[in-house]
Amino acid sequence: MSKLSAMTGVGGRIMTALRGLPRILREDLWTAPVDPVPPMGAPGSPVWRPAFGVLLTLGATTVAIWHVPDLVPHGAAVPEYAVLLVVLQALALLAGMSQPLYAWWASLVLMVASVRIAASVMTPGELFPWTGPEMALQSGALFLLALRVRPRRAGLALALSLLAGLVAGFTVRPHHYSLGMTALALLTAVVIGAALRALRVARTELVEQSELTEEERARRTLLEERNRIARELHDVVAHHMSVISIQAQVAPHLVENPSDELRENLAGIRENAVEALAELRRVLGVLRSEDAVADGLRHAPQPTLDRLDELIGKVRSAGVTVVTETTGRRRPLPPGVELSAFRIVQEALSNVLRHAPGARARVEVGYHSASVTVRVTNTAPDSPGRPTSGVGHGLLGMRERTAMLGGDLTHGRTPGGGYEVVATLPLEDPA
Repeated sequence: MSKLSAMTGVGGRIMTALRGLPRILREDLWTAPVDPVPPMGAPGSPVWRPAFGVLLTLGATTVAIWHVPDLVPHGAAVPEYAVLLVVLQALALLAGMSQPLYAWWASLVLMVASVRIAASVMTPGELFPWTGPEMALQSGALFLLALRVRPRRAGLALALSLLAGLVAGFTVRPHHYSLGMTALALLTAVVIGAALRALRVARTELVEQSELTEEERARRTLLEERNRIARELHDVVAHHMSVISIQAQVAPHLVENPSDELRENLAGIRENAVEALAELRRVLGVLRSEDAVADGLRHAPQPTLDRLDELIGKVRSAGVTVVTETTGRRRPLPPGVELSAFRIVQEALSNVLRHAPGARARVEVGYHSASVTVRVTNTAPDSPGRPTSGVGHGLLGMRERTAMLGGDLTHGRTPGGGYEVVATLPLEDPA
């Protein structure tokens, strides 16, 4: 009973598979789309496609001319239908570059028609129905199909091609069949096409993954820079809130016989400043706990443009020639503007050290009535630096700081092969 049940189960699965075979063939070999050809310049784009098209045209023409004698009795005139047939077979092969699935079907139908015509011409013993031209045409059609579909679909097309040729040969008088040689030739074409498709897919996925990795790295760098800006602004704001609290506490002692209402208002100001300071330290202080370097510099004052000479001195000690120029009347700026201007100059000079070895740098600071402009330029490097692609992570930080203040940042290469960074920071909130 158990053996009978097992056999019944196997037979049921076979019948289910056979019933589903037409649907699979219809989907895989007719309705399912093929892989689109990537546009020129996109990842996986076949740069060799134009040259391959020229070679395929020459090859299809050669095979078509070679195939004509197979359809014409020896010494007879070439009939028009034979010329039409070989032309259609060549065109079907060329159509495989754009529509490989339908081109393969056309090639298959034309092959069956060719067999019917060649049967009356060939003598017993000749290779039939897969003559040399027929193998070349079918191999080309299968190769182009395997380049654009999954291996399973290409395998089904291969099996159907062999089956169609075998059935077409049985409908005519017996000849010497070349099934082994034909199967090897068509299988080779499918394997090569599938391997090239797998290579193209792998390269496309690698390029896409590299782009995603670069985007993720840039996003992480941007978040780190925002954390750094938040830490620095936390120090600036906390300093001012502390000053407000102290001034509100001292103010009653600077006034002779202050009224109760004044004392109450100043006490409220101090209380609100202390509460705001505590809340600020509670929310933003967690950023400090994640940065050991920042913990060590917790009590260090944030840099301003007054320390620009100190920064440039360190860069000069590293071997870079730096020239400075200040235009306009130098005056104190809002703390956020001072800090951002200093950091932009610092990051721009760091980029010179990293990516332009041997270059000379120039730092210009311009004070205007409503803004301050910092401009850092460098000459072409003496030797190529480390290659970079896309927007540098330092530029992301500069852009973030400039956008935070509502300013403008421009950067790019100069005509002499150097680089330039210009940031304009408004002194008032543009809102």
